[in-house]
Amino acid sequence: MTITRRTVLAGTALAAAPIGGSAALAQTSPTSSASVAGQAPGFYRYKVGDIEVTAINDGFARRPVEGFIKNAELKDVQAALQEAFLPTDAFPITFNTLVLNQGGKITLIDTGNGDSGAPTSGRWMTNFRAAGFDPAQVNTVVISHFHGDHINGLRLKDGTAVFPNAEIMVPAAEWAFWMDDARMNQAPEGMKGAFQGARRVFGPVVQNVKRYEADKEVVPGLTSIAAPGHTPGHTAYMLSSGSGKLMVMSDLTNHPALFVRNPDWSAVFDMDADQARTTRRRMLDMAASEKAQVAFYHAPFPATGHIAKDGNSFRFVPVQWSSAV
Repeated sequence: MTITRRTVLAGTALAAAPIGGSAALAQTSPTSSASVAGQAPGFYRYKVGDIEVTAINDGFARRPVEGFIKNAELKDVQAALQEAFLPTDAFPITFNTLVLNQGGKITLIDTGNGDSGAPTSGRWMTNFRAAGFDPAQVNTVVISHFHGDHINGLRLKDGTAVFPNAEIMVPAAEWAFWMDDARMNQAPEGMKGAFQGARRVFGPVVQNVKRYEADKEVVPGLTSIAAPGHTPGHTAYMLSSGSGKLMVMSDLTNHPALFVRNPDWSAVFDMDADQARTTRRRMLDMAASEKAQVAFYHAPFPATGHIAKDGNSFRFVPVQWSSAV
């Protein structure tokens, strides 16, 4: 047999074709109507000492860029987004909670949007179950602050309690602010919804919510760190086990491409901008100096990595994804 370019191409095509011929090829083509939209379940596990940590993604929401940073020119914000290869008109803000598994005792840090968020959010329960968890197994829910994307996962719109067997723990300073009726009555109209949201979530269990102070061990290995500015009682954490450390930054930054690179910028969500900037710099500097692993609520999934100093600024260095836990 004489080997020609035509016979080589024909042989290659036959070798690549699946059993079943052209019909099978059509069924497995990426453009076939049988293709499945969406991604694999959004969970990622890693270890901090003996504690198994699972990041659970709750989707994302798009935020218009204009007006998002209160103390920076729009062109500068767009330049930072462009440098990070992100859209410059409206960019995605992701939501990522943490599950701590300590010998079968399950603790959540924040709960996502529940069924009250943007249409592109609300993926939390699907991803939580895909990771092998059940809401009835949750022993403790630790809340960092009372913004809706952190607390609405506790209670659905119809009033259903999502974690019926869990103890709920919240920062004392955050509770004192958001559950104060006088403050709610004096609040600007645009803030009243946040006050009402806290009452919707916590009202049915108000007598059973446990309040914790800063610098206290909330659950074994998890110590609260006062991180005010974003909200009055906004709280970060240090998770420690053996030689392992993880700084849980909560909403210390929004997207790292903006606020780790530019720690003095102020997001529209920061209630006390000056205090938020001071807190952000302090915590980022601590993470960089201690070379501690960090986790952010709003960083790109799996939302964990390290902080490196970069002149008068910082860089977020994501972890390398690993198939091993």
